[in-house]
Amino acid sequence: MPRRTATMLASTLMLIALLCAGVFIPVPYAEMSPGPTVNTLGEHDGEPVLHIAGRKTYPTSGHLNMTTVRVTSADYRMNLVEAVYGWLAHDNKVVPHDTLYPDGKTEEQSTQENAEEFSQSQESAKVAALKELDVPVKSWVIVSTVLKGSPAEGRLHAGDVIKSVDGTAVKAPEDVAKLVTRHKPGEKVSFTITPAKAQAAAEKQNRTATEEQTVTITTTKSEDGGEDRAIVGISAGTDHTFPFTIDIKLADVGGPSAGLMFALGIYDKLTPGSLTGGTFVAGTGTIDDTGKVGPIGGIEMKTVAARDKGATYFLTPKDNCATAARDTPEGLTLVKVDTIGDALGALKDIRSGATADLPKCTTKG
Repeated sequence: MPRRTATMLASTLMLIALLCAGVFIPVPYAEMSPGPTVNTLGEHDGEPVLHIAGRKTYPTSGHLNMTTVRVTSADYRMNLVEAVYGWLAHDNKVVPHDTLYPDGKTEEQSTQENAEEFSQSQESAKVAALKELDVPVKSWVIVSTVLKGSPAEGRLHAGDVIKSVDGTAVKAPEDVAKLVTRHKPGEKVSFTITPAKAQAAAEKQNRTATEEQTVTITTTKSEDGGEDRAIVGISAGTDHTFPFTIDIKLADVGGPSAGLMFALGIYDKLTPGSLTGGTFVAGTGTIDDTGKVGPIGGIEMKTVAARDKGATYFLTPKDNCATAARDTPEGLTLVKVDTIGDALGALKDIRSGATADLPKCTTKG
């Protein structure tokens, strides 16, 4: 065999071997890509995304689209070829696997966490919208979760209403941790609660629950690697009673990032006229009970998804602005928002045509 032919054959075989290795060698990366967008003012799978009963609603128009990101599953093992392709693709993003699934989190754990965050974001969206409309909402602090094997297991239960800790009234979820950590590990802490079953029965009968119990729990030391502090093994959250029914029907979506768009959709349906003036507006952002908008992950993927769907304006959390502005899809205007009030103000400018007044995102924020 001529030397040149042998060299070419060896090179070809080497290339084939490298390609095969690239296909079979797993790498510790995951991929994010643009996901579906859904109009919160419209329907999804034949049902209204927002269903409101017991309160007058108004017709509206345009789009207030929430946006999503597709990610590879926790169990999926990307190979080298896929990683390189993802790095080169403009609309995809390859990130370290641990960024999406830290501490070895399984697919089941991730799905459960996303479902809980999505549920909480719906509740906060309702509260934020109604507060903006000066509609009163009853709220109270509850046991959100109880860690398995913790001192609180079997003593406190998810849904129990926390009235006080050591006799000090609890007004916000963060009060619980502050009061518990006043103790040293091994000391006892006293919770005054209304059991979840009693609370649920009272709500069903549209009355205030009066049953109370005192539960005393011995604290233990936190094992999260931080400074030693006393814990009982619960996380506290907030529950609400609304004066009328607001159902958000959207399956196969997780995480908290649709909160802002849900809140705006609810506000739009409960007020005369159209918030968008018929314009296609999309956006993202977490929201809390006070209407504060928080940052999210995958902002670059969401702007691409929104523009592909037809959006011309994108409501962007303030803390995501710099990243989003570095690669804005052509024809899409990024509008900076920090609260639901900011978003409502921006929508007023959009529908009135005063777009020069919009607070636009820049690469500096």
